[in-house]
Amino acid sequence: MNFLPSGICVYLSVAACWFTSRVDSSWWYMGTLGSQVMCDNIPGLVNKQRQLCRQHPRVMQAVGTGVKDWISECQHQFRSHRWNCNTAERDHTVFGKLLLRGSREAAFVYAISSAGMVHTLTRACSQGELDTCACDQGKKGSSRDNKGSFDWGGCSDHVDHAIKFTQAFVDAKDRKERDARAIMNLHNNRAGRKAVKRFMTLECKCHGVSGSCNVRTCWLAMGDFRQTGDYLHKKYNSAVQVVMNRYGTGFTSRKFKKATKNDLVYFEDSPDYCIGDHDSGSVGTGGRVCNRTSHGADSCEVMCCGRGYDTSRVSRTTKCECKFHWCCAVHCRDCHEEVFWKQSGSSSCTQEPDTSLQWLPLAPPPLCLKGSTMKPSMCSSATSACPHPHTQGLQKQQLDRLRRKRMWIRPAG
Repeated sequence: MNFLPSGICVYLSVAACWFTSRVDSSWWYMGTLGSQVMCDNIPGLVNKQRQLCRQHPRVMQAVGTGVKDWISECQHQFRSHRWNCNTAERDHTVFGKLLLRGSREAAFVYAISSAGMVHTLTRACSQGELDTCACDQGKKGSSRDNKGSFDWGGCSDHVDHAIKFTQAFVDAKDRKERDARAIMNLHNNRAGRKAVKRFMTLECKCHGVSGSCNVRTCWLAMGDFRQTGDYLHKKYNSAVQVVMNRYGTGFTSRKFKKATKNDLVYFEDSPDYCIGDHDSGSVGTGGRVCNRTSHGADSCEVMCCGRGYDTSRVSRTTKCECKFHWCCAVHCRDCHEEVFWKQSGSSSCTQEPDTSLQWLPLAPPPLCLKGSTMKPSMCSSATSACPHPHTQGLQKQQLDRLRRKRMWIRPAG
């Protein structure tokens, strides 16, 4: 529901326009429903979307599966960023309040979700999973490329059909709104669809004596979705900040760069995502993994927002002393190695371990303040002191000074 007429956005600041549209892309919720998609039970769909959902139930099942794929790709692309494409549990908007802001992150999510739907439906059509589409029958006869002539054959991926359906379904809600945020969403949806088509490649098979390739049969094949994700991530980094023009029909760049149809556009600067904030949808970086030797976005300094990190001792298990035994097996011994794992203080950012190995947490050695009268068994972990009667009344700042002076000893025994 809009609280302001769309035209008012032309005269007010863009900040007011961000809240005139419900950024409620509820079709993303299909990913949590799997094959049991019930069109009437998905909140937030407009009539056009419900109509298409009822008419094409098998398509909607494919869409539900595809939602999981593009969310996974989004999380892969931002795995080393403060914002890591995290989803909100038990929220039919999937991303919660994060997308209420017209930010770069919102632009990326709308683009990759639209691209994900195109990719999913194109693949489903080519694999014969849907009764409403198949291979691209428009690719017939002969054609030429830089290697010479060829005949169309095989099964060309019907990406145009998937783009047409995705546009009709995904854009239905924002075409109804037509305010500033809706126009932003429509632009990024289109950029996502175009990104998939960008990676269509010509694949060929040779026919002839001894593989001479006198005759070629070729078809168009869709690229791996990782290519689309990488491309959209680059577009995220170079996204163009815009404002509405005075007619309310399009954008004007806030800087010198003009936004093209392939660019992602956004209105509002992003939060820093350092701390959890319910109003902005930020979950903070507490507990996030960081790389102590990196100088990029995944570095502990950037990921932990300058709050520092703790060190934990962990054990990794690897296969070693492997020997081949006739016939036919390889036997290895499990080797254990203790290493240190960096972890932030208040934010709990952590030094990234090798994910190909098995990491097992070990209890850090108990440490006590000098002069403690407590038994070793009563000492707590390395991150706090024993409950010594002389330290119970100290303020946190005083204890921090004691720790910095390294007034710690290991308990006897």
